[in-house]
Amino acid sequence: MSTTNTSRIIRSEAAYAEARRLMPGGVSSPVRAFKAVGGTPPFIREARGSHITDIDGNVYIDYVGSYGPAILGHANDAVVAAVSHALHHGFSFGAPTEAEIQLASIVTSALPSVEMVRFVNSGTEATMSAIRLARAATGREMIVKCIGCYHGHVDALLVQAGSGALTMGTPSSPGVSKALVANTLLVQFNDLAAAKELFAKYSRQIACFCIEGVVGNMGVVIPEPGYLQGLRQLCDEHATLLLIDEVMTGFRVEWGGVQTLYGVKADLTCLGKVIGGGLPVGAYGGRRELMEQVSPSGPVYQAGTLSGNPLAMAAGIATLRECSRPDFYPTLEAQSRRLADGLKEAAESAGVPITLNRVGSMLTPFFVSKGAPVRNFIEATASNTKTFATFFHAMLANGVYLPPSQYEAWFVSWSHTDADIEKTIGAARKAFAACGQ
Repeated sequence: MSTTNTSRIIRSEAAYAEARRLMPGGVSSPVRAFKAVGGTPPFIREARGSHITDIDGNVYIDYVGSYGPAILGHANDAVVAAVSHALHHGFSFGAPTEAEIQLASIVTSALPSVEMVRFVNSGTEATMSAIRLARAATGREMIVKCIGCYHGHVDALLVQAGSGALTMGTPSSPGVSKALVANTLLVQFNDLAAAKELFAKYSRQIACFCIEGVVGNMGVVIPEPGYLQGLRQLCDEHATLLLIDEVMTGFRVEWGGVQTLYGVKADLTCLGKVIGGGLPVGAYGGRRELMEQVSPSGPVYQAGTLSGNPLAMAAGIATLRECSRPDFYPTLEAQSRRLADGLKEAAESAGVPITLNRVGSMLTPFFVSKGAPVRNFIEATASNTKTFATFFHAMLANGVYLPPSQYEAWFVSWSHTDADIEKTIGAARKAFAACGQ
């Protein structure tokens, strides 16, 4: 399966061998291990703008972007300056700072559905905490998630999960108690009729419907017209909270995220990635009467020693200030569209069937039968993962670093230049040609 040129990654080979001795699989997060595509993962030494450099000195155009946070590109000058300034004043105090107020103000002004926000340290913490709040606020136990959506490694949500769990072929995990997932109900994404049937069966028992507004964790899957609005109406009819997981999409697909893009309001919103500018961060927020149930205002307990730490807050503030420029999202949209169009043309020229899904600066080419839609988990997992692995390694050999899984989103950044896009499309022509051999 692998076409990795080991002569180009001699130091990475040695580092990977040592890492496997010290860490499970040699990595700190499963998809990094390249098990879905084969070969040895390059160990990264540094990154700047749209490029990353491995410890062997190989330079790649990067479309991983730390899986979403690097919307400005790596080591952006404004973010580096902000973090450096914060760094010299202390890493973490275990006490409130004005930076938390500043970032909270930006988030609440951008998202009309979020009147108050609580900062945490990861997307997993955000969804876990938001679901606890939803259960407390409604007095109900059941939650609904879509098959193939990933909301962090929370026990109650680690069932039919996407992202790394899907890549590794383990849609659920040993060690998760059956009792913890007994109240997790499942439906296919984009299937509003199935959601209605589920609500009819469990009316007044469901605390929240938890969903990625645009799916990024089985590859990019786009909500069909009316789907999110239909869920909003359904939740209102059954006094259920709509929880939109915007950890990946928040400030990535648009300034106000999925909710602005599609005109839908969540009761609870989870954020992460971009709002920390590449540092560990997460947040959950919603209407004031809901959020005031969170301790210390209310009885719903949640805490974190490093939550709202000044480094993450500084990076987030600096990142969102750059994103607020009037030309930011139109420019990012144009570059992303150019890349997507070039990939589709390259695949067609090589006779390789793909379906390319894109929303803003997130995209995924699925290696499926020509013209086949990818609207849910079943259609996403019909992809030819062997062909993707061939494509992945051909792109890597031609200086383009992609997520090492068919089921992850690509991310375009503000720092990707016209030359980067053209080089990527040129590499794709060679890679698609290799897939057709």
